[in-house]
Amino acid sequence: MTAPGRRLLQEYRRGLLLLLPIFIVVALLVFLPPDGRERAEWMQFVGRFHPLVVHFPIALVLLVPVFQLVGRRPQFSYLRASCGFLLGLATFAATAAATLGWCLGRSGGFSGPLVTQHMWGGVLVTLTCWLCWLSRGRLSQSETAFGISLAIAVMLVAWTGYRGGQLSLGADHLTEHMPAGLRHVLGVSDRRTASSKADPNTFYGARVQPIFGARCVSCHGPDKHKADLRLDTYQGVMRGGKDGPVVQAGNTQGSDLLRRIALPANHDDFMPKGKKALSSDEVKLIELWIGAGASDTLAKDSIKNAPGDSSASNAVAEIIFPETDPAAVRIMRSAIAPEVAKLQKRFPNILDYESRSSADLRLNASILGAKFGDNDLADFGAVAEHITIADFSRTSITDRSAFTIAGMKRLRVLRLTNTATTDATLQRLSALDQLESLNLFGTQVTSAVLPAISKLPKLAHLYAGQTSISRESVVSGGLAGKVVF
Repeated sequence: MTAPGRRLLQEYRRGLLLLLPIFIVVALLVFLPPDGRERAEWMQFVGRFHPLVVHFPIALVLLVPVFQLVGRRPQFSYLRASCGFLLGLATFAATAAATLGWCLGRSGGFSGPLVTQHMWGGVLVTLTCWLCWLSRGRLSQSETAFGISLAIAVMLVAWTGYRGGQLSLGADHLTEHMPAGLRHVLGVSDRRTASSKADPNTFYGARVQPIFGARCVSCHGPDKHKADLRLDTYQGVMRGGKDGPVVQAGNTQGSDLLRRIALPANHDDFMPKGKKALSSDEVKLIELWIGAGASDTLAKDSIKNAPGDSSASNAVAEIIFPETDPAAVRIMRSAIAPEVAKLQKRFPNILDYESRSSADLRLNASILGAKFGDNDLADFGAVAEHITIADFSRTSITDRSAFTIAGMKRLRVLRLTNTATTDATLQRLSALDQLESLNLFGTQVTSAVLPAISKLPKLAHLYAGQTSISRESVVSGGLAGKVVF
């Protein structure tokens, strides 16, 4: 083979070597797209490096047209010679950034069109960088093809970066603080107020939804819904997210949304994550709305003494929790405290008391994922009757755990999402007469269990997506209006 032929074959090999990882990323996006669920912590750890790595391909791609233009001058002609190397490096860096972005999107609980568009934008940037490198190299001497490819790459970098900014800072991050005069001249609407379709004559539409619109919909809106939770509509608020309802009408203590926004900013469960906490007045408004029944038809002036209400003579500005007596709490917990301490030492971070003044327990085994199985759950039998919230999502428990779960007689919330449990487990849970929310998403249960489930007296929500339960069987099973697919 001649020397030019060998060089050409070598270029082809390099091109295919760079293209292979791009195809792998494409396959990951097609077959394993982000679905709003959190997964392995190692993937989240790796994915968090995406914002750091993503700036390398951006800088490299934007340098190429600068080098091309400046390199037209004879004294800087050497700059053009380095563009091939820059493009090869940009292709590699863009592929790494896209891979890390997939890890973050797939495992971090993200979903929505903004996430999808940003991820596909990153893949297209990678492909166009590869095309630029190919057309700039020895396989093609066409300046036109290279110029078109480079222009497309620059535009894709800008578009993908804009979508990334919307994900991290909100859909209106470029116009959020735009002066009103300029906003009027350019005809730019304010998404914080325009997103609401709620009746302004209701308490929800006038007082609550504007808080969600301004503080929450950037992560839980139509374009991006973290944890599969949307707060841009009343229906979305009441439907809840991947872990069930976040608002319990009339029950402020049982509403996870209120609990999270009232937590200290340094708490792991605090919301809005990474942003300024809601004011005490905003938290109080949401608390009053939930306590009054969380209705979307309640009249705007129905709740007296609400913060900011002109009719209030002495508005309460913050949530007031009842004082606790540490000695009384210790006595209340004394029967189970030694066992709880032992379990907390063996299983860090998954078992805790439901509140500072309660002996009720919350068990969140989903943190351990597949590492948590039937034998592990059996160890919680001694405290089973004190567990009121249990999350076994994505753990490896099976029907062998039915007996232990049935022993949690005060259980209000049970999540079995993506576990190997079947109808056999559900048939054993008839004694859970306090159960309000049951999540069977992604399990092997069938419509045969609906008669047994329908007998649970307090059940208000049954999450049955990606199961064999059909919509028709729900009506005949006496659960109409309670099932979410």
